[in-house]
Amino acid sequence: MSEAVSALNGATDEGFVRIAECGLTGMITLRGDLGAAKLKKAVKALCGVEPPARGHVAMADHTAVAWMSPDEFLLMVPYAQADELCAQLDQALAGEHALAVNVSDARAVFRLSGGDAVREVIAKLCPVDMTASAFGPGQFRRTRLAQIPAAIWMPEEGVMQIVCFRSVAQYAFDLLKNAATPGSEVGLFS
Repeated sequence: MSEAVSALNGATDEGFVRIAECGLTGMITLRGDLGAAKLKKAVKALCGVEPPARGHVAMADHTAVAWMSPDEFLLMVPYAQADELCAQLDQALAGEHALAVNVSDARAVFRLSGGDAVREVIAKLCPVDMTASAFGPGQFRRTRLAQIPAAIWMPEEGVMQIVCFRSVAQYAFDLLKNAATPGSEVGLFS
């Protein structure tokens, strides 16, 4: 069997913000009734956090749960454990109308760091209000990154994470690099 590799093999760029592909990240799409007690209990047991409210992400040390839609969570877990954790979810949700699928190898994750400038990079590419009063740590948005679907969140102030499909990872990385080119700062958020 071949060894798994991330979409861009850990590519990085240093513009006016630092852009880094995060490497292999375990991701499980969980669809079902997000209000069901059994589903909430399974998510908390698996990830160690309460399931988030609409438009938010709940984070623990090595896991996170993001609200994707009225019937979908995205669970981010250690890559090597994704299959096992997906099987545990299936077992915990037996008899429920729910579906857990390991989508780790279909996605790429990027991390932007560099203070308020990360807001500027995202604002150049996404139709999302990036002011601190409108988007902050713990919030999560599905949106477009130029012409591709993506999701964004702030694990902490000054840091932004982006998930997109693996098939467009190079395009996403190039977009981010271009938006963070030194000398192209607008200064709206600094």
